[in-house]
Amino acid sequence: MAGPLIPYIEAPEIPLSFLEYVPFLDKYIDAAHPPSIKPFGTLVALGVYVGSAITMARARERRLDTKLMSDFIFWVVAFGFVLSHVLDAIAYHPQRVMSDPLYLLKVWEGLSSYGGFIGAVVGAVAWRMIRGHKILEYIDITVSAFPVAWIFGRAGCAVVHDHPGALSNAWFAVQYPARTLQEGYAGRYDLGLIEMVLTIPLALACVWLWRRKPERPVGFYIGVTLTAYGPVRFFLDYLRVKPEDMVFGGAVDPRYAGLTPAQWACFLALGVGLFFLKQTWGKPYERTAVAEPDEPEGEEEQGQEGESTQKGDVEAEAGPKADDPPEEEGDEADEGEGQAPKPRKKKRRAKKKAAQEG
Repeated sequence: MAGPLIPYIEAPEIPLSFLEYVPFLDKYIDAAHPPSIKPFGTLVALGVYVGSAITMARARERRLDTKLMSDFIFWVVAFGFVLSHVLDAIAYHPQRVMSDPLYLLKVWEGLSSYGGFIGAVVGAVAWRMIRGHKILEYIDITVSAFPVAWIFGRAGCAVVHDHPGALSNAWFAVQYPARTLQEGYAGRYDLGLIEMVLTIPLALACVWLWRRKPERPVGFYIGVTLTAYGPVRFFLDYLRVKPEDMVFGGAVDPRYAGLTPAQWACFLALGVGLFFLKQTWGKPYERTAVAEPDEPEGEEEQGQEGESTQKGDVEAEAGPKADDPPEEEGDEADEGEGQAPKPRKKKRRAKKKAAQEG
C-alpha cells in the first residue's frame, strides 16, 4: 500500500509589521505581535464575496430588485456568522458555556457549518418580518450560488487543518507531522480538505443547471443542494477523531444517541431537500420575489411628451400630406381669424352653384 499521498501544507499568516511605522497607529501596534492576514479569514471573506457576486448576477438575470437582494444577503450572512458560533458553542462545547457564558460572544472562536445554515434561515425569517417580502425565491437564488462560496470556506479549513480526522493509511489521507500520529499510522483524514473536494461537483452541477435554464421553479436549488449535501456530510462525520485518539482526543465531538450534532442535522437537511424536490419537480417558474422597478413615472411621462413634440415638429416641417384635399382659391378670404375649420369641398361647390343660379 502506498500510504498517504497528500503532503501536509500549512499556509502561513502574513504579518503587517509596517503598521508600527504609520503615524497615529504605531502606539496601538505591538511590535512583537503585529496584526496579520490570516489565510482562513481571507478565504472565508473571498467566499462570501464570490457567493454574493454570483447571487446578485443571478438576481439581475431573473430581473429581480437588486437592492432588496443585496439587503437580504447582508441579513443572511450576518445572522449566519453569529449563530454559527453560538450554536457551535452550545452543541459542541456545553461545559465551556456553563463555566464561561461570555464564550457565546466570542464569535471568532469556533464555527459550525450547520449552525451557520440555521443562522442564515433565522436571518431570512427576520428579514421577512422586518421588510415584509416573501423570502423563498431569495433563499433559492442564494443557495444556488452557495456551493461555489463553500469551496472557498472549506479551502480555508484545509489550509489551517482545523478539522483533523481519524488516523489512516489511506492514499487520500494527509501526511500529518509525526508528533500528531501514532505507531502504525502515517497520516490522518483532513475533513476540511475532503469536503472541499466533494463540494466541487455540486458547485459545477449548480452552475450547469443555471446556465441551461435560469428560470427554474422556486425551491429547486434548495432541494438539490440539501439532498446532495446531507448524506455526504453524514458519512464524513464517521471519519472524525476517535475517542481513543492519544493526540486529538480532546477534540472528539460529543455524541447524542451515538451521532454527532451535525449527523442529526443531516436528517433534517435531507428531509427538507426531498420535500422541495417533490414540490418543484415538473413545475414551471413563477416569480415570488419583487421584480426590478420600472422607469420612474415622471421620467416616463416626460419621455412621452418629448416624443410627441418631436413628432409634431417633424410633421410641421414635412407640410400637408398628399391625401389631404387641396384648398381652393378664395377660401382664406371667406374665413376670418378664430372661425371654425373650412367646410368640405362638396359643400363649398354647392354654395357657389346656388349663388350663381340665384
